[in-house]
Amino acid sequence: MFKLLYAKLLDEKTKRFSEKIIINIAIFSFILHLAVIALNDLNLLGTLIFGELFTNPISAIYTPFSFILIYEVYLLIYYLPKSMTIYIGKQYEIIMLIVIRRLFKDLSNFSLEGNWVENTQNLQFVYDIIATIILFLLIHLFYKMNKFRVRKLLKLTETKPELIRFIKFKEALAVILVPTFIVIALFNVLDWATHVTEFQSGLKQGLDVNAVFFDDFFTVLILVDVLLLLFSFTHTDKFNKVIRNSGFVISTILVKLSFSVTGLQNVVLIISAVGFGVAILWIHKLFEQNKLPTNY
Repeated sequence: MFKLLYAKLLDEKTKRFSEKIIINIAIFSFILHLAVIALNDLNLLGTLIFGELFTNPISAIYTPFSFILIYEVYLLIYYLPKSMTIYIGKQYEIIMLIVIRRLFKDLSNFSLEGNWVENTQNLQFVYDIIATIILFLLIHLFYKMNKFRVRKLLKLTETKPELIRFIKFKEALAVILVPTFIVIALFNVLDWATHVTEFQSGLKQGLDVNAVFFDDFFTVLILVDVLLLLFSFTHTDKFNKVIRNSGFVISTILVKLSFSVTGLQNVVLIISAVGFGVAILWIHKLFEQNKLPTNY
C-alpha cells in the first residue's frame, strides 16, 4: 500500500505537476491580494479590513511566497527517501524563505521618518536583511560540502539489505507526512481565519502570521528527525554519522524555538540553527577523511 501511495504522491510526474499548479496559484493569489488591497483602500469592500497585510501593495508579495513555501515543504518530503542531505538542506531553505517572506511584510511598514533606528519594525527589517545574506552563504556551504555525495545518492541503487530497509522506512514515512501536513495546514488556515475575524472585532490580539503552520511543521520535523536518527542505527554504528544525525535534530529544535521569540533573538536562533548544522556536517566530513588502518 505504501509503495502504491508513494508512486502516486511522490514520483517525478507528481512533482512536475505540483510545481505547475503552485506557480499558477501563486500568480493568481498575488493578483487577488493586490485587488483586495486596492478595494480596501477605496473602501469598496463594505467594511474596512485592518492589518499589515491589507494596507500596502508591497505586502501582497507575502501571499505568493507562502505558496512557494508550500511547494518547498512538498520538495522536503519528496527528497526525504532519496537524500538526507537534501532533506536537511530543504529545512534550511524553508526557514530562509520564511525570513525573506517576512522581509516583504516588514518592507511595507518601513519608515525613514524621524530617528528610524529606534523603530522596532525598521530594526527587524535590518536584522532580516543581514540574516538572509548569512543564511544564503551557510546553505551554499552546506550543499557544497556534499555536492558529490548528493549526485551519487540520487543515482545509486542500493543493494545492502539494511540500507534497503532504511530507504523503505523513509518512503513510508514520506507517505505519512503528506496527509499529515495537509491536515496541519488546513487546521492552521482555519485558526488564522478565526484570529483575523476576532482581531477585526477587537476581541483578540493579532496573530504572528510568520508562525502560522510552520511552528507546527517544525514540531513534526523534530519527531521525524528523531525517528530517522533511531532507525539509522540499524544500518550504521559509525560515531561521526550518529553525531551528524543528532546534530541535525538539535538544529531543527533551534529552528522550532525561533518561532517563540521575535526581533534579534529570532534572527540569532535561526542563524545559530543553520550554522550549527553546517558546522556539524563540516566536522563529520573531517571524520570521513580519517581512514583508520586495517592492518595492525
